Amino acid sequence: MQIRENHNIKALNTFGLSAHARYFCSLHKLGGLRSIMQWADTYPELPVMFLGGGSNMLFVKDFPGLLVHVRLQDREILGQDDDYFYVRAAAGENWHEFVRWTVDQNLAGLENLSLIPGTVGAAPMQNIGAYGVELKDCFYELQALDWRSGEIREFSLEACRFGYRDSYFKSVEPGRWLIVSVVFRLPRKPEWKTDYAGVKERLVGKVLNARVISDAIISIRQSKLPDPARLGNAGSFFKNPLIPLAQWESLKVQFPTISGWPQGNKIKTSAGWLIDQCGWKGKREGDAGTYDKHALVLVNHGSASGEQIWDFAQSIIASVQDSFGITLEPEPRVIL
Repeated sequence: MQIRENHNIKALNTFGLSAHARYFCSLHKLGGLRSIMQWADTYPELPVMFLGGGSNMLFVKDFPGLLVHVRLQDREILGQDDDYFYVRAAAGENWHEFVRWTVDQNLAGLENLSLIPGTVGAAPMQNIGAYGVELKDCFYELQALDWRSGEIREFSLEACRFGYRDSYFKSVEPGRWLIVSVVFRLPRKPEWKTDYAGVKERLVGKVLNARVISDAIISIRQSKLPDPARLGNAGSFFKNPLIPLAQWESLKVQFPTISGWPQGNKIKTSAGWLIDQCGWKGKREGDAGTYDKHALVLVNHGSASGEQIWDFAQSIIASVQDSFGITLEPEPRVIL
C-alpha cells in the first residue's frame, strides 16, 4: 500500500480538472483493504471517498481526505436458470468494456447502456440509464464493504433503493459503503428497448440482437456527446426534472414543444430542452461552457477550474428557474 500526499487527480476525472486529494491510494485487490483501513483508523476525522472512473464527479475544491481509487478487476458468468444468465463484475471494471464483453458472450440486457463512461462499481451508485433502460432493470445484487466495520454485505435490488439517478449508496449513506462487485441478471429471452427517439430510426430493416443495438447506441452517443479524452466533460450534467402534472400542463400551454413523460404522479421533462430554450447551448464563459451539440453537457475547453464550471452551472440553474420555474439538479457528485 502506498499513500500519496497532495496527489493531483487531473488524470482521474473526465472533466480534466486540476484538483488534489490530501491523501490518495489505489486499491487493486480486496486483500489490500485491511492495510488501507488500518491507516485510515489513525485519522478518525479524515473523510474517505471512493473513486471509480471519475466520470460523474465535479471537483470544485480539493478533496481534504483520503481518496481511494478502486481498480478491482474481474468478470465472469456465474450460471443460469430457466429465465436468466447471472454475470458478476468487479467494481473497477470499465463499464463500457464490460457491456461489450456481455455482448461478445451473446448476452442481452445491457446493450442500451453502451458507451456510458465510468466503472461497474460507480454504475449502481447513480443507477445509470440511457435510451429507455436503467441499471436496476438488469440488476440482481451487489457486494459492498462497510467502511466502519470492515464487513462485506450483500445488497438486493430492494436494499439498494434505486431511484432516478439515485441509490441508497448515493443519498442515504454516502461514503460508508465501498461497492466491490455487482451481479447482473440478464434475460434469456430479451425484450429489445428500441422505441427511444433516434434509436428506432437507426435500426430500421435490421435483425435485432444485442450487438446491433449496442452498435447503434454507440453511434448515436458518439454523434451527440463529446469524447472526454478530447473535451473534458461528465456527460449529462443535469437530471431531467420531475414536475407536477399541473405545472407541466401550464407550461405546455405557454411552450407547446416542451416534452414530457409520465413518471408516477409527476411528469419528467427534458433538462436539455429547457437549457436550450434559455439560449445556453454552445455558450462559453472562459473555458467553461456547454457542448454545441447538446445543451445538457457542460464542458471544459481546456483550463477551466472546478469553480468556474460550477459557477457556469449555477448561472444555467438560475436562468432555467427564472424562465420556467423549474430548479435543475446536478447529476454528478459535486465536491465543494
